[in-house]
Amino acid sequence: MGGFTFIKVMMILFNLIIFLSGGTLLGVGIWVTVDEPSFLNIFGALSSSILQVVNVSYVLIAIGAVLLVIGFLGCYGAQKESKCLLMMFFSVVLIIFIAEVAVAVVALVYTGPAEVLLTAVVTPKLKEKYGVDGTFTENWNVTMTKFHCCGLNNYTDFNNSYWYETKHTYPESCCNMQQPCNDTLAAQSHVQGCFKQILENIRTNAGAVGGVAAGIAALEIAAMAVSMYLYCRLDEK
Repeated sequence: MGGFTFIKVMMILFNLIIFLSGGTLLGVGIWVTVDEPSFLNIFGALSSSILQVVNVSYVLIAIGAVLLVIGFLGCYGAQKESKCLLMMFFSVVLIIFIAEVAVAVVALVYTGPAEVLLTAVVTPKLKEKYGVDGTFTENWNVTMTKFHCCGLNNYTDFNNSYWYETKHTYPESCCNMQQPCNDTLAAQSHVQGCFKQILENIRTNAGAVGGVAAGIAALEIAAMAVSMYLYCRLDEK
């Protein structure tokens, strides 16, 4: 087997795996959308904490769809030896790689603005749905208990909320599980918001996160190099 044929076969197999992974993520995203409680029961507290910051179902569906496109372009492009599809594959992976680098830089440098943005999005939902939506309330309770936190920023996120207006107390997590959790006790408890706690948890596991990110980046660079190699060698055939 020649070098070109070997690289071509590896390209097909690699992108077939990407295609199947994309289909799996797409299926999981649809599953979370349709039956979120089952997802939480299987993946536990961490999944519920993530759901407070991002809508996991839409993220999984978006990533799955992108992986399906990438896998198809790479696999079919290599199989048919299509320069057009190989160039499209290279371009899509390059755009994703640049976007990932940009997001990483923004996440590291602009943590403050990210917190402000999340506050504007999440806090109104917290005021409106906590104590009303059973699943939403359970997700937050699990998160606040797991990370020993209260709200997104602190206990004041529950001011003027449905929960406070009807119960006249804050969630027990805001007072280190003491009752009654009123303004005075919540202020004295100094329980941090869940955003800071989750962020600290991510920083604690920064090595593992960085290793995964580096591995993904290496695979993307390798994929771009292989696709460009095939693209250039097609001119010689």
